[in-house]
Amino acid sequence: MLKPSLLQPSQYLFLQHNPFLHGSSTASLNVCSTMPSFPNKHQSLRFGSTNHRNKIKAVNSSDGTTSSSSTTSSSTSSSSSITPGPTTTKTTTTTTEVTEVVTESEDAAVEKEVEVVTTKEVVTEKFTSVKATITVTLTVGGFLNNMGLTRGLDDVRDMLGQTLFMDLVSAHLDPKTGLQKEHVTGFAHRGTQKDSEMVYETDFKVPLDFGEVGAVLIENEHHKEMYIKDIVLDGLPGGPVLLTCNSWVRSKYDNPAKRVFFTNKSYLPSQTPSALVRLREEELVTLRGNGQGERKSFERVYDYDVYNDLGDPDSKLSLQRTVIGGSKEFPYPRRCRTGRPKCEADPLSEKRTSTWYVPRDEAFSEIKQLTFSAKTVYSVLHAVVPALETAIVDSDLGFPLFTSIDSLFHEGISLPPLKEQGVIRTMVPRLVNALASGDDVLRFVPPETMNRDKFFWFRDEEFGRQTLAGLNPYSIKLVTEWPLKSELDPEIYGSPESAITTEMIEREIRGFVTIQEAIREKKLYILDYHDLFLPYVGKVREIEGTTLYGSRTLFFLTPEGTLRPLVIELTRPPLNGKPQWKQTFQPSWNATGVWLWRIAKAHVLAHDSGYHQLVTHWLRTHCATEPYIIATNRQLSVMHPIYRLLHPHFRYTMEINALAREALVNAAGIIETSFSPGKYSMEICSVAYGKEWRFDQEALPANLISRGLAVEDPTAPHGLRLSIEDYPFANDGLLLWDALKQWVTDYVSHYYTDSTLVQTDHELQAWWTEIRTVGHGDKKDEPWWPELNTPQDLIDILTTIVWVTSGHHAAVNFGQYTYAGYFPNRPTIARTNVPTEDPDDEVWKNFLEKPEATLLRCFPSQIQATTIMAVLDILSNHSPDEEYMVEKMEDAWAEDEVIRAAYERFKGRSRSRRADLHIIGDESSLGFIGDDESSLNFCHILRIKSLIHPLNFSTLLSNLASSSRLMMTMGW
Repeated sequence: MLKPSLLQPSQYLFLQHNPFLHGSSTASLNVCSTMPSFPNKHQSLRFGSTNHRNKIKAVNSSDGTTSSSSTTSSSTSSSSSITPGPTTTKTTTTTTEVTEVVTESEDAAVEKEVEVVTTKEVVTEKFTSVKATITVTLTVGGFLNNMGLTRGLDDVRDMLGQTLFMDLVSAHLDPKTGLQKEHVTGFAHRGTQKDSEMVYETDFKVPLDFGEVGAVLIENEHHKEMYIKDIVLDGLPGGPVLLTCNSWVRSKYDNPAKRVFFTNKSYLPSQTPSALVRLREEELVTLRGNGQGERKSFERVYDYDVYNDLGDPDSKLSLQRTVIGGSKEFPYPRRCRTGRPKCEADPLSEKRTSTWYVPRDEAFSEIKQLTFSAKTVYSVLHAVVPALETAIVDSDLGFPLFTSIDSLFHEGISLPPLKEQGVIRTMVPRLVNALASGDDVLRFVPPETMNRDKFFWFRDEEFGRQTLAGLNPYSIKLVTEWPLKSELDPEIYGSPESAITTEMIEREIRGFVTIQEAIREKKLYILDYHDLFLPYVGKVREIEGTTLYGSRTLFFLTPEGTLRPLVIELTRPPLNGKPQWKQTFQPSWNATGVWLWRIAKAHVLAHDSGYHQLVTHWLRTHCATEPYIIATNRQLSVMHPIYRLLHPHFRYTMEINALAREALVNAAGIIETSFSPGKYSMEICSVAYGKEWRFDQEALPANLISRGLAVEDPTAPHGLRLSIEDYPFANDGLLLWDALKQWVTDYVSHYYTDSTLVQTDHELQAWWTEIRTVGHGDKKDEPWWPELNTPQDLIDILTTIVWVTSGHHAAVNFGQYTYAGYFPNRPTIARTNVPTEDPDDEVWKNFLEKPEATLLRCFPSQIQATTIMAVLDILSNHSPDEEYMVEKMEDAWAEDEVIRAAYERFKGRSRSRRADLHIIGDESSLGFIGDDESSLNFCHILRIKSLIHPLNFSTLLSNLASSSRLMMTMGW
């Protein structure tokens, strides 16, 4: 019987996947390949035997590997070594001695050598040598910063060159079999380290008929996750191939499934290379998950849920909150599902745990974590705020004097020893300064508005200007009907007629126009928070330390083009047996009237601050966007060109949203404790979504038209004629809108040349359907949803999403500290009623004697003001890893010559706006990146003619489009 003579303990086997010997029976032997380009994975070696009475003959394996007989045979084999190059020829020479056994009798046997056969076989295998480099971003604490046994095991794997196991996947099927070509595999070993990056390398021998590489599969052999930045394959016939990853790869011990990374080339579903179709579909199935169980931190599953995690009833019943979303009473966009268990005290609510799941690749980069993230805000909330509460013993204590407010920026507040001192001083050094004595002091940096003019907030001109160019330029509306009238039920809320009369208005605008002429000539504008807030006045007033009204504020557009406030109306519905109360307040020349006007203005500013934070900012740019992100990842492959267009704009949004649910909009969070609506804040936000939010009016031109601030005019710039010519937010926002829309048009037109491609793109159609019917499912039956049938439909939809996540968000976010850092300019809460509402003698006497003290008592308390100032300083800051429009082209865009050229045109158009815009002020003082050729962005550019107070609306554009990825690159 023949048996292999090759298996010596000291020898290594260089074996291929094909059988070693063929025979009438088989067995298996596991061996390991030590060739550098092959993985140290088990392969199957088959060997067999035949048993003939008269003759036994060895058979060569089909791949040219030689075997010999075990009794009287000897074998010699030589093959050329595998060296880099386009082809390699392997020659095998085989000498075989065949022995014939002759039996002469039953008692004796004689061996007789019959022949010696020598064969020579030449096999040519064509392949190319490919070098693969994987760039891994190191964690801040060092490479995969972990200690203990697993760290030691990982170090051993690094030394053995077994860190990352790679599969190269061909984009093409085998033309002969119609099956996927065999993967080329290998281990990447640890190479060089430079700064915060580690490079892993390996060499592959890739057959020349392998075709184009379409994807790479990665298995992380470490016990800890790795952040893979990119993969480069160099040496392929078509040139180097880049795979931009920017993704966490979990350990195989958490999940053995390999991660797939596709090349940067984009494909519509119908154009996907045949060998990648299955991988494309399987990756989407993985991202969708199964909707079951609690999500783990390393997972990348995107799914939907309602806002049922705002309260904490298991901790305290008073922290129970209404579930937002999924009902007609409280409609809302959906958030990302976490799958946490339900509360025991309220089975409709989800438990709050120490970890808040977001899909792993949605988490902050570690650079951002050090400057913002949950860690920074957590530190402020759990170190600075408790220290403030200790330093400020009375939580209701207000500021006795305006100079006490000024002292926050000069002397500061002495704090007791801080927990996490190192973290605090590292992350918020602008706020917490060490005194010479070694104690800590919370000292705020004066916002630039205050530096320019200490009393800017007092003037009515500034009040009017900020409605157009301040932190909330989205609320001002044109008055189109007179008299003003509420749409609320008069049986519940009292008379619907406004207390603002024609005589009252005409007395203020006498000499200009009548009220009917003012309305016809579009000169009368309103901030209207009457019907939204009035139903909650009674509920909010049950909360200690706050109050609420329904409010209306009218403005007149002067011949100079500025807004002048005319009148404020505050309304209280019938309450506790008292009838409806409403009163108007106007600018006055007498001292009493002046102070009543200032107090009424403080109430309106608190309403505007709450609406800005809850609706203009949180709802419209954060909540409404989360379904776009979820649907994009669930329905559009990373290979899809629309995914690659949108993905940069969604950066960090989901983690900031989770952070907000954890510490900002949650029960007893920052919003509830420091803004007027208190624990009803999110309910009011939900009501606003139901009444006001429409996708078709989120586009900037449509939004301006819906508020009466513009009309369509083909002869006007941007196709719109503004009702207020000097409207900085609209003036500069439309420049950005046009540039964005042209970029999106060029991008979409390249991939979708006709409507059929849009209609037959099943991923795209599923994406838009899911956004409408699931992500915004509470509004799925609204008639205003755009259809998606043509390339133009797609252009309009995408431009709207890009605008909301860039220009809209930046305009209402990054200037928060600039405008609200000096809180009298934008108080977040009004704590006391106006002194004319059911006044008693003592209240009225105190007001007459010290009206400024009455205003100060209305302002936020010391703990509320300082907490908001600290949080806004962080939220409106810019991250070191901020990405700006026209600063960096995405790798996937650069892959295509047409898209690359379109982006360069977009970049050129953006820079050409220098002729229309002007840079004002010291950007560094506002925390903006300097304006240079490599980082031009609209955030520094302001219109000269609008400057009543130069810097104060810099925020508008400071923030308008600070980045096209921008959504929340800092700030929530």
